[in-house]
Amino acid sequence: MLNMAWEFKLEPTAEQVSEIEHILDVCRHVWNFALRERKDWLKSRKSPVNACSIRQEFILPADAPFPNYHVQAKRLTAAKTEFPQLKTVNAQVLQQVLRKLEASWESWRLKRSGLPRFKKPNRMRSSVFPQMLKNCIPPS
Repeated sequence: MLNMAWEFKLEPTAEQVSEIEHILDVCRHVWNFALRERKDWLKSRKSPVNACSIRQEFILPADAPFPNYHVQAKRLTAAKTEFPQLKTVNAQVLQQVLRKLEASWESWRLKRSGLPRFKKPNRMRSSVFPQMLKNCIPPS
């Protein structure tokens, strides 16, 4: 079996660079929000046996489902009405961010790697386009 890989060097225009930066920024926000949701769910399930915090206690309902990929993908669809910035990026790209987080979370859960981290600006440097649709990035 022969596998072939193609590599292309992109030379984007200034407009395309700003569009790519915008996509990466929205992806970073989705990653951070989804990770915060997972960590909050986990924190709401942990409590010392003999004491609770005096200042505050973060509690989610006991029947709240774990925010896995499918739950968060549904919430992402609903969030597009509240946050129009999410509509500016291809939905499949945002779903891939959630898939990547799911893989990282499972890797941590199975003790193969550390807990996923929040992404600072300029830390999320890649995105996945599963299908190259028309006008993913404006032409030069």
